Amino acid sequence: MLTETQRQAAVDAILEAERSRVPCVQPSKQWPDMELEDAYDVQRRWAEARIAAGAKIVGRKIGLTSRAMQMASKMTEPDYGVILDDQLYKDGAQIAAGTFIKPRLETELAFVMGDDLSGEGCQLHDVLRATEFVQPALEIIDYRTEVPRAIVDTIADNAAYGAIVMGGRIFRPFDEDLRWISGTLSKNGVIEESGVSAAIMGHPAAGIAWLVNKLAPLGGGLKKGDIVLCGSFTRPVDVASGDVIFADYGPFGSIGVSFQ
Repeated sequence: MLTETQRQAAVDAILEAERSRVPCVQPSKQWPDMELEDAYDVQRRWAEARIAAGAKIVGRKIGLTSRAMQMASKMTEPDYGVILDDQLYKDGAQIAAGTFIKPRLETELAFVMGDDLSGEGCQLHDVLRATEFVQPALEIIDYRTEVPRAIVDTIADNAAYGAIVMGGRIFRPFDEDLRWISGTLSKNGVIEESGVSAAIMGHPAAGIAWLVNKLAPLGGGLKKGDIVLCGSFTRPVDVASGDVIFADYGPFGSIGVSFQ
């Protein structure tokens, strides 16, 4: 476990890396005894600092939802972070690549909550009942720390969240089989990745149920209007200035963005 001073030092380093666009040393390298509890507290403090500077939390993101990513990170469950309102983009956006340190893109689904959802024992069907609509999304992931990273570094760094792009067709959760939404991710006209949403823990709402259960002992949960990214069903694709991205979700629409 870290001391209060060490936790705050980790927060300050990540905030400075975000400001300067220069990665900081991994917290786990500075403090090898860092634990998950420390990492989530660093994330909480980072979010509070961003809120104090004018940002607002508008949702949550879930990462490490595929078995392959969990094995690579030596984890047995996902992780989570927060979505801030100054990190939202729409379909067709022209995004400044310099906003990030080393941006990468993942194809995801965004759930927008129609009701509050909290408490232990949350099940997949509870998530579906509380969801107002689902929409295709791209997550821009970014690292504010140096690599390689331990899982505590990723969690402290807000689960590698950079930004979100939403687009495509809005649909209600009971109108479609959410397990079989597929997508391709193209960069500069070449398909780099493809996948199907069943890769997200068997069902994209499963990770959201997991998140609600994880937040319950902390007195937290999801609020009406929250955006929740349920995890990627493709591997991340590197992007840089000059790249044009097109994500095709078939009957559920597409998302196109460019980086400058």
